[in-house]
Amino acid sequence: MNTDLRAQQIEMIRHCWFLTGATASGKSELSLALARQLNAEIISLDSMAIYREMDLGTAKPSRIARQSIPHHLIDILAPHESYSVSQYREAAIETIQDIQSRAKQVLFVGGTALYLQALLKGIFDGPPADWAFRQAIDEEVQQVGHERLHERLKLVDPLSADKLHPNDTKRIVRALEVLHLTGKPISHQQREFEQSLRPEQCRVFWLHRPRPELHQRIEQRVEAMFRDGLISEVAGLLERYGQLSHTATQAVGYKEVIAHLQGQGTVAQTMEQVKIRTRRFARAQETWFRNMAESRQLEIRGDIDNIPLTNSIVEAGQHLQPRD
Repeated sequence: MNTDLRAQQIEMIRHCWFLTGATASGKSELSLALARQLNAEIISLDSMAIYREMDLGTAKPSRIARQSIPHHLIDILAPHESYSVSQYREAAIETIQDIQSRAKQVLFVGGTALYLQALLKGIFDGPPADWAFRQAIDEEVQQVGHERLHERLKLVDPLSADKLHPNDTKRIVRALEVLHLTGKPISHQQREFEQSLRPEQCRVFWLHRPRPELHQRIEQRVEAMFRDGLISEVAGLLERYGQLSHTATQAVGYKEVIAHLQGQGTVAQTMEQVKIRTRRFARAQETWFRNMAESRQLEIRGDIDNIPLTNSIVEAGQHLQPRD
């Protein structure tokens, strides 16, 4: 990437705000109050909210919320279309530029850590995904666990393994995949940007709830999804599109409901599977955010009192920004 262009992008991102956290932690409720206080528009940081017609399982902001505060990068693709991290980053940069040109602040809201990392640190534009290889790796993880996969990476790419947490399965798989496809470790191919954002320059805040409370909120959310018609929604998508893209199929809830519609498990069993997978997903999100030097943890519990919390976020964010 051109050095001047990269510098311009870094400067734009440096002035953005980020509100993230595990699924069901309460991001959406807080984001509207924070956006109003910042005079900001919201850019979704959610890899599943990009899909139209996938509403119940993705917990998108309500229509009322989206009318109250402009939201971007929601409902931009059909469920059968694929979307890469690099495509998201490019779209996000264009949206940042548009919002900032109108003298508004930018607030990213969502829990997709890979999107967050792509914005703050850039991405490696490597070979396309090999889904057969990923399926084989997924089966291996089910048999031997995450730790063994990390040990395998240590043998072939110790530099990458040293940077990745053993539970960071997605990035471990990507590192193994790149080696499989190119014959070269990803650590030898990744380009270090000439400039990058330092942790103290990043206004990234992640919401953390006590685990029992988060699990209870997850259970309530999943039950509401099924009660509101998730199974009918997925059945309709399959009828209209035949099949969903690999990315869309990975959305928590959709994969399990598709299996149910194919005759695997009762509704009660499917709901329980979705709860289990959502809890695991939330743990993985928290591990990622906890290990990001750029993120600041906000301890919350119960109903959020928006005003004091948004005040503290804004005050902390203003202190994080170095003087130009």
